[in-house]
Amino acid sequence: MTYVGQSASGVQHPDVSPATLKDVVLAYVGLTKPRVIELLLLTTVPVMFFAARGVPDLGLVVATVVGGTFSAGSASVFNCVYDRDIDEQMRRTRRRALPRHIVSPNSALVFGFALGIASTVILAVWVNPLSAVLSVAANAFYVLGYTMLLKRRTTQNIVWGGLAGCFPALIGWTAVTGELSWVPVVLFAVVFFWTPPHTWALALRYREDYANVNVPMLPVVVPAHVVGVRIVLYSWVMVGVSLLLWPVAGTGVFYPVAAAVLGGVFLLEAHRMSARARGTEDLAVIAPMRLFHSSNLYLSLLFVAVALDPLLQR
Repeated sequence: MTYVGQSASGVQHPDVSPATLKDVVLAYVGLTKPRVIELLLLTTVPVMFFAARGVPDLGLVVATVVGGTFSAGSASVFNCVYDRDIDEQMRRTRRRALPRHIVSPNSALVFGFALGIASTVILAVWVNPLSAVLSVAANAFYVLGYTMLLKRRTTQNIVWGGLAGCFPALIGWTAVTGELSWVPVVLFAVVFFWTPPHTWALALRYREDYANVNVPMLPVVVPAHVVGVRIVLYSWVMVGVSLLLWPVAGTGVFYPVAAAVLGGVFLLEAHRMSARARGTEDLAVIAPMRLFHSSNLYLSLLFVAVALDPLLQR
C-alpha cells in the first residue's frame, strides 16, 4: 500500500496515513503536468482553425486533442521520473507525486509509456502518420534532449530544450492539412522565442531552488539585470516573428493588429521588469512573476487571434 509521506526507503512514520484512491488518482494526473498541457493545446487547436480557414472537423479536433494530451502527459511523466531527485529538494516541486512517494518510479514509467503508446496510436489512426511522428519527436526531444542532456549542463537548456514545446503548432497544422508549410513554422518560431522570457521569469523567482540542486538556469549564473536584458532581446524577436504570419499566411487585418497590440503590451512589461532589475537582486522589487503571468496571457490571446482571423474574414 502507498503512504503519503512515506520515505524513499519505504519506512513508514507512525503519523503517516495511507494514501486514498483520490490521492493516487490526483498524483497520476499531477505527473502529466496539466497546466503545461493546457498551454500546449492552446497552441494546437487555434492552428487547426487557421489551417482549416474556419471550423475544423470536430472529430479531428477531439482526436488531436486527446492524442496531444497523452503525448504531452507522457513526456511530463518521464521528466518527473528522471528529475525526482531534484524535485524532492525544490520548493516548487516537492509536492509532486514522486517526491511524496505516492507513486513509485516504476509505476510512473509504465504510466508514461502507456500514455505515449496510446498517443501515437490515436494520432496515427485517427489523425495522420505525420502528426504522430511529430508528436513522438517532440516527446523524445523533451525527454532525451532537454531533461536528460541539457537541463543540468548548460544555461542554454531552456533555449534549445524549449523546442519540444513548439511542436504543437506543427501538429495542429498537419492534423488538418497532412503536410508542413512555412505558416506553422512561423508559429513554431513564435513559441520558440517566447519560451526563454517565459521560463527565465519563473526561474528568476525560484533561482535559489535551482541553485541548490545545481541546475544552471540562466538566473542562477548571471545577475538579474543580465536576465532582464536577455528577456527584452528575445521578446523583441518574438514580437517581430509573430508579425511575419501576416505576409507569410496572408491573414486578414485582425491578426496583425492583435499581434501588434499584444506584442506592444508584452514588450512594455519586459522593459519594465528589466528596468526594475537594474542595480538590485531583490525579487520583491523585480517582481518576475508579473512577466511570467503576462507571458501566459500573451501567448493565449495571440493564438486566439490566430483562430479568429479566418473566421472574421468570412
